[in-house]
Amino acid sequence: MYQNNTEEITGSETSDAGQACGRSGLKEATASGYSSSCCPESLSSALPYRSSDFHIPSSSHAPSQPGIASGQCQNGVRVGRPASSVLMSSTDTSSVRFPGGTPRLRRTPGSTGPTGTSVSSVSTTSGASVIVAVVEGRGLARGEIGMASIDLKCPELVLSQFADTGTYAKVITRLHILMPMEILMPDTASEKGKWTKLFKLITENFSGVNLTAIQRKYYNEKKGLEYIQQLCAPEFGTVLMEVQAKYYCLASAAALLKYLEFIQSSFYAAKSLKVIFKGSEQTAMIDSASAANLELVVNNRDNRSDYTLLGVLNHTKTPGGARRLRSNILEPLLDVDTITTRLDAIQELLQNEELFFGLKNAIGHFLDIDRLLSVLVQIPKQETAQAAESKITHVIQLKHTLDLVPQLREVLKTCSTALLKAYSATLEDNRFDIILEQIKTVVNYDTTFLKGSLNMRTQKCYAVRPNINAFLDIARRVYTEIVDDIAGLVNKLGEKYGFPLRTSFSTIRGFFIQMKLDGVGLPEGKLPPEFIKVTKQKNSYGFTTADLIKMNGRCDEALREIFHMSYVVICQLLTTIHEHIHCLYKLSDTVSMLDMLLSLANACTISDYVRPEFTDTLAIKQGRHPILERMARQQPVSNNTYISEGSNFIIVTGPNMSGKSTYLKQVALCQIMAQIGSFVPAEYASFRIADQIFTRIGVDDDFETNSSTFMLEMKEVSYIIHNASDRSLTIIDELGRGTSAEEGIGICHSVCEFLLGLKAFTLFATHFLELCQLESLYPNVENQHMEVQHTRNRDSGAEQVVYTYLLSRGCSEERQYGLRAAAITSLPQSIIQEAKLVACKVSQQLLAKRPTDPETQRQRAVYHLATRLLQTARNSRLDPESLRMYLKGLKKQYEAELQAAAPAKLSDTEEE
Repeated sequence: MYQNNTEEITGSETSDAGQACGRSGLKEATASGYSSSCCPESLSSALPYRSSDFHIPSSSHAPSQPGIASGQCQNGVRVGRPASSVLMSSTDTSSVRFPGGTPRLRRTPGSTGPTGTSVSSVSTTSGASVIVAVVEGRGLARGEIGMASIDLKCPELVLSQFADTGTYAKVITRLHILMPMEILMPDTASEKGKWTKLFKLITENFSGVNLTAIQRKYYNEKKGLEYIQQLCAPEFGTVLMEVQAKYYCLASAAALLKYLEFIQSSFYAAKSLKVIFKGSEQTAMIDSASAANLELVVNNRDNRSDYTLLGVLNHTKTPGGARRLRSNILEPLLDVDTITTRLDAIQELLQNEELFFGLKNAIGHFLDIDRLLSVLVQIPKQETAQAAESKITHVIQLKHTLDLVPQLREVLKTCSTALLKAYSATLEDNRFDIILEQIKTVVNYDTTFLKGSLNMRTQKCYAVRPNINAFLDIARRVYTEIVDDIAGLVNKLGEKYGFPLRTSFSTIRGFFIQMKLDGVGLPEGKLPPEFIKVTKQKNSYGFTTADLIKMNGRCDEALREIFHMSYVVICQLLTTIHEHIHCLYKLSDTVSMLDMLLSLANACTISDYVRPEFTDTLAIKQGRHPILERMARQQPVSNNTYISEGSNFIIVTGPNMSGKSTYLKQVALCQIMAQIGSFVPAEYASFRIADQIFTRIGVDDDFETNSSTFMLEMKEVSYIIHNASDRSLTIIDELGRGTSAEEGIGICHSVCEFLLGLKAFTLFATHFLELCQLESLYPNVENQHMEVQHTRNRDSGAEQVVYTYLLSRGCSEERQYGLRAAAITSLPQSIIQEAKLVACKVSQQLLAKRPTDPETQRQRAVYHLATRLLQTARNSRLDPESLRMYLKGLKKQYEAELQAAAPAKLSDTEEE
């Protein structure tokens, strides 16, 4: 567990288990669940497929499963390893070509050759543990997608089925969120010369992920339903009602679980899996490009940096809480009631200091419950000494976890909000106490999870209570005597040579001798020849002796006996508690959600955040960029934002580096924070729920542009055009810069007019000032700009530009700011002057303003009045007197706008 950890036998420290929670299970948690001797039910009852469903080839073609002889009985099922080529596609791999060269062929365990079409231009994503099966309907059902995914480190099967567009945006986005290590698809999707569009898109977007073709016949919805009926834990049985008519997700589940059993050799006990159905309508969609542009979970400059939205909000104490926060950021909620209950809970945590710190202390000691569950519900592939040791570790972790429940239960007794009360009620489940009491009949009361390899070794050695197994007690006495002999040997060597020796331990070396060099004089500057395998670390030596090596061998042998006998007792214990083990799913959900809520509340204590409201208007008073605030360690310049149905298209102009892109990202980040149930960095905030968030953000301001930039822009805008809805939030920055000014203006104008036909909220930043004239054509367009100030240097008299980063009403009056930026570089002054002359002539032609139509102004005034009255009727919470004053103000504003239009009309008449 801790490979390089060395510690003294005496005085070993007990650390905060919360600090070790992220590391404690990484190695052991890959071990399996119940042994064949403790499996509560025959595995055959959980398998809708039988080995007879497959052709079993001769042993020369199909090597048996490692550790299991061909035809051996395992867990009630006679195992004959099927040829993986029967399950996987026999497609001729030479017919499949992928971008970037020849694909790497994955060989399945036990196979003698390539077993399917597998794509990986680079190594599989580090740390990924999710396998996803995808299938698309055929014929009239084309575009209907079924997906099933399972994390090998978390026993949760997630099913989804949804209709997707021709761009398959939902599928690609969902896969990016899952970060799979392998994607399974039907072999018919990759037939020679008949690649489906979905298959092509997945290979392009996930070139570093294994893509495996499975025979179409294994995508069988009937078998999928049987699997779920057999494997689904009783607590989640209602999912059967949701998915029984979802044929494509059931088909994906059948292929996925079949693949796990016969290729990955992962078996789950009956009634042990958490199965959930996740529809696409439950969360907002943020495509992968937008997630990258907004730096939601990965920083674009340094992928190890915490300067992301996840880094700003992540103060979680458990791995489950961190996973939940990441998932929520990438898939924000759509249901206002759910968001409101989260906000209520966060507000209570902020107002109740005792509850906040009590929960923080309790949550911090929990381990990764999902990973613990995963190994508890899996059936071991084979019984080994390592599997026995891991199983004992998992029971110790389970006891440690359940020991923390009473403390968490006690802390939550004082809560008052609905969400915290619901989780408090969940912890009242008596199965937690039942399992703990059953564990305590076998495991010592003081056994717990500790940091450090020697500490955990001792805990595992003495985990089972005495007098349960006489042979176990004898083996432990032998182990104790050997450890005492080792300590005695080290003391004798210290006395013999007059050195300050001490006994230390590491996972790799076992027991060894350490000696500090401070004040120690070595004869002839060398250690005695009796000391071997010498290593030097800073100011100390580490070494051993031949006798100590022999003692370590005897010690390991005694430990193997202890672990083997303890394993037998532990397996019997697990058999008795299996029927109650599924309550841990509830505990995992509770701990991860409480951890995420604490993390969001903690973020509020660091910065000045405000609770958002949800209306039909996006209104932010003095909003700030959350990531920039974290980077600057001080409050950045704040700005107001107002977008409503009557003014839903905002054009933002201003010079380079004036803050346009930062402002646009700030609005989108605040929207996402609000929809995950977080407070936001502002003085006041109101949001309209966005079903999709799109961004088209240009490259960083630079003087060199890649030739492919324009095509990338067009692809991203095309995606927005095809998928935007009336409830979307769209951010477009610097569109059309990759082509000529005329073409860029034309494209921008066309895109703007299309988006103006929707009720989507749009922020459009541009350098094309010609677009500002859209405000005179459309009443729902509003021009805003980033202010700059001009100053002169007293000494040189040179003009300088001061960026205020403040957003103001109207179109930018700045001209030729690109030429000012060019002047800063080493371009010759003659070129700059020539450029200014040409630019002035061109701008005189392009910036000829149209005369304002008085009738258009009058209609605009009527439109603004109508939309404000409608908004007031929907959302106003003013008392009657305040409402009367507000309406009077609207009337005056309307009359002023009409009067402004009247002189223009009169002057036009006089000219005629």
